[in-house]
Amino acid sequence: MFEYIAPCHFGLEAVLKREITNLGYEIVKTDNGKVTFCGDEAAIARANIFIRTAERILIKIAEFKATNFDELFDGTQSIDWKRFIPADAWVYVKKVTTVRSRNNSPSDIQSIMKKAIITKLSKQYKTTDFPETGDEYPLRVTIMNDIVTVGLDTSGASLHKRGYRKATVKAPITETLAAALIMLTPWKADRILVDPFCGSGTFPIEAAMIGMNMAPGMNREFQAEAYKNIIPKKWWYEAVNEANDLITEDITMDIQGYDIDETAIEAAIANARDAGVYEHIHLQRKAVSELSHRKKYGFIITNPPYGERLDEKKNMSKLYKEIGEVYRSLDDWSMFLITGFEDAEKYIGRKADKNRKIYNGMMQTRFYSYMGAKPKRKAPLKEDNA
Repeated sequence: MFEYIAPCHFGLEAVLKREITNLGYEIVKTDNGKVTFCGDEAAIARANIFIRTAERILIKIAEFKATNFDELFDGTQSIDWKRFIPADAWVYVKKVTTVRSRNNSPSDIQSIMKKAIITKLSKQYKTTDFPETGDEYPLRVTIMNDIVTVGLDTSGASLHKRGYRKATVKAPITETLAAALIMLTPWKADRILVDPFCGSGTFPIEAAMIGMNMAPGMNREFQAEAYKNIIPKKWWYEAVNEANDLITEDITMDIQGYDIDETAIEAAIANARDAGVYEHIHLQRKAVSELSHRKKYGFIITNPPYGERLDEKKNMSKLYKEIGEVYRSLDDWSMFLITGFEDAEKYIGRKADKNRKIYNGMMQTRFYSYMGAKPKRKAPLKEDNA
């Protein structure tokens, strides 16, 4: 059994916890921007392939206190590195994050920890020759309030890189964030979903993948596929087979993506094809003001422009007024939008039923929820007693 650390966007820990629990793993701890859980070696493959909302999966190697560089060296050297690192591996500290800690120089921390690791491995393997010609074993280290947490990266490229988004446009939302925001809403695959600012198609594509129960990591590679000393290859094959068995191909969904930019629509179409969900999405060049739908109980889930640049801000009031007008014209629809535009509610013309603070990268944004009516439940058919 291992402890795993799954970092995520700040504010979305609850969604990630639900995903981990649904995979059958036990939550150990939840912090701002990360969830720690327990699992066997197979969890390395299953978590990377199935989880939609984490940025990566780390094996938690150790945690210790270090208030100076000597304590950092000693704490690092005390770890049983042979358990994780083969004799020919290239092990290194890829990234260091420090918060309110006395050891706060990433480059010094990297070099000190590297020296301590090699010192320990020299004793364990009884050699001073480390050619580092084998597979990479990148470490990620967080030091918060002088507590050092060491994690071995199993993902490699961030998990938001599903592999389908080769064509991008300005200011795209990440796949992990889009999936998490959809999962924060009550949307289900039998309900209409429209994104009138779809850009390169991330919201519609992620929604289609959720509706089809298509695992997000099926079509990419992971760093830990090289960790044969930790996870046998069979667990990767079994996780992919499990993912394939769970896909629902014969599902009917009404998912639509619009954008005023023809280049964005072309990118969205290409990405939807690469993701294997193109048949389930309608993509079209259209302005938000043209959005209409005759059916009830649909969903708008979108990431409209924020007006980040000064020359764009003057257009935001008009744009958000249009969003509000379109929303009011739809019959019993719900609307969810993420934006950094501070006056969004004012110009939409209605206070959101709920708003949640979300960090989109380093930018603080709000996820506004406007709740429409729920569809009426169909009355059960009466039995014929004749």
